[in-house]
Amino acid sequence: MKTNQFGKKGWTPYRIGNLKGKTFVITGTTSGTGFEASKILLSKGAKVVMLNRNAKKSIHTISALKQELGDTIDVTAIQMDLSEQASVKQAAEIVNKSISRIDALICNAAIAQVPERKLTNDGWESQMGVNYYGHFTLQALLFPLIEKSKGRIVTVGSMGYNMGIKTIKFNDLDWDNDYTPNNAYSQSKLAQIMSIYELQNRLEKAGNTNVKAYACHPGASRTSLIKTSGSLFMRFMFFVMKPLTQSAERGAYPQLMCATEENLNQKEFYGPTGRSNWVGPVGPHKIEPHAKDEVVSKKLWDLSEIETGVKWNF
Repeated sequence: MKTNQFGKKGWTPYRIGNLKGKTFVITGTTSGTGFEASKILLSKGAKVVMLNRNAKKSIHTISALKQELGDTIDVTAIQMDLSEQASVKQAAEIVNKSISRIDALICNAAIAQVPERKLTNDGWESQMGVNYYGHFTLQALLFPLIEKSKGRIVTVGSMGYNMGIKTIKFNDLDWDNDYTPNNAYSQSKLAQIMSIYELQNRLEKAGNTNVKAYACHPGASRTSLIKTSGSLFMRFMFFVMKPLTQSAERGAYPQLMCATEENLNQKEFYGPTGRSNWVGPVGPHKIEPHAKDEVVSKKLWDLSEIETGVKWNF
């Protein structure tokens, strides 16, 4: 087992200094880890731009944050539906026009365990479309501003990457056959994580040291994720497992660490280091070799640029 570089208690937000002048763009902030991450960043003086599907919920979220932290916090919301590429492209355009820097883009939003196979408007299996392709396009379109800001891209994966088929099902990416909620979710999370390590490889090849890319996960956190998109059975399972889980606030620590902590090793995978990596002190921990398979991740990246029609500009 690795020794945690942050000591026995692991990384906590106490390590974050004054963030005045810094800007963070976060997807999925109306509840759960995204909400908690936003709250902590705002409490440290940062500007937060929230990208959420539900505009009404964004208004309530801003109101709740101002009630808790005061009216002077610098927080705005832009409507964006990750399941629609047109919406992602439009939101990215607004972000690029409305702010002058991005210190970190935190790709936090997700759907999970969708009971019946669904396709997005763009024709992709819904979990792959939202969790992976939506964020792939967003990252690519905001990349020039992140690069100019010498910023970071943080992907919030899941230990689900190590469940399911443990590879990318290139011959049936949209699960026309043998769909199961867990396999499709696991593939989408594996794709997210793989693309971060592939991004690191491409940045390295291009000699680009301006952008840092990190992969992390929240462990087993009490959020509305399963309640929102999961089946009745999955919701029941999560309810039964509740005593083994941690708060959404603690679940936000890994993404906050990757967005703010200096001198982190990009090659690591960050999350809780306790039992099954569900809970416990936050730090780097083991990632299985299939998540760093360079042949698969290169193939996935090249395919993603074709599927989305978006090319990264390194």
